[in-house]
Amino acid sequence: MKTTVFGSGSWGTSIALLLNDNGYDVTLWSKFEEEGNILKKTRKNPLLSGVLIPEEILITSDFNEAVNETSIAVIAVPSYGIRETAQALAGNLNDDCVIVCMSKGIEKDTSCLFTSILKDTFGGEALIAAVSGPTHAEEVARRVPTACVAAAEDISVAMRVQNLLMNDYLRVYTSTDVIGVELGAALKNVIALGAGISVGLGFGDNTMAMLITRGLAEMAELCVKMGGRKETLAGLAGLGDLMVTCISEYSRNRRAGILIGKGLPSQEAMREVGAVVEGYYAARAAKELSEKMDVDMPICLETYRVLYENKPPTEALRDLMGRSRRSEQSTGGEIWVT
Repeated sequence: MKTTVFGSGSWGTSIALLLNDNGYDVTLWSKFEEEGNILKKTRKNPLLSGVLIPEEILITSDFNEAVNETSIAVIAVPSYGIRETAQALAGNLNDDCVIVCMSKGIEKDTSCLFTSILKDTFGGEALIAAVSGPTHAEEVARRVPTACVAAAEDISVAMRVQNLLMNDYLRVYTSTDVIGVELGAALKNVIALGAGISVGLGFGDNTMAMLITRGLAEMAELCVKMGGRKETLAGLAGLGDLMVTCISEYSRNRRAGILIGKGLPSQEAMREVGAVVEGYYAARAAKELSEKMDVDMPICLETYRVLYENKPPTEALRDLMGRSRRSEQSTGGEIWVT
């Protein structure tokens, strides 16, 4: 069965390696011909140090070659490329092709979740799933034991994706809460930027724990308001992904935040990281969604102000700490099921 991974960054490449391990006929598509040629020649992705791409994985920049006779289409492009990729695929996939969105984020200009874009593009009958969780590409590519969640409105589609991906180093759980899984994937990047800023300012574990815990409450409250389930945010796609993105050396969002906390302007910090920092785009979407849904999200809001309004990080933290007194459960965003 032919599976094609659209997007040849670190995450797309690691998924191609995993699918190859699982015995599938794998094609890895790169949008950029020069990048594709380098991958074909070296069989290495510079973002995945020490990892070789097996010869049996077909690497191409020819879209027609990539899409032809594909039974599984895995989308692993940056957030800004989701709609373009979906529109290119529309009309070129069989009706029974499973579309697996493994990108994490929110579309910057519309604040749309990615599966919403895919449904609008392919139609309501399309077989669409979203996959998320604490899954750094650098570790998946090295076969480090990992777990994630495959979510689809139709549980049978989620189970098909579970069977596609699961092996002895990737454990896959299923869910029908697509909204919760996708929101967790996107919003944790914003909190991780804030957490990185706190590290850059020189603060410690107490501050990190505060930002993770209260950030999770913000995520959960918005999730519920948008029709998701708060228990999803207590799982891999919420707490799990949030933790790893806030604390890991591989996290681009954390690294960018550290640079900002040390005094670099946000745009310069993004360039210094050298890869897409999804939390930058998600911060604006989080602000817009919080206003639209009337949800108080102070950590996301202060992170937005640092990124987009050049608010000094020390002032942002001061304003967070100086908010009015309240009960821990007063927001409605508490996570645990009672």
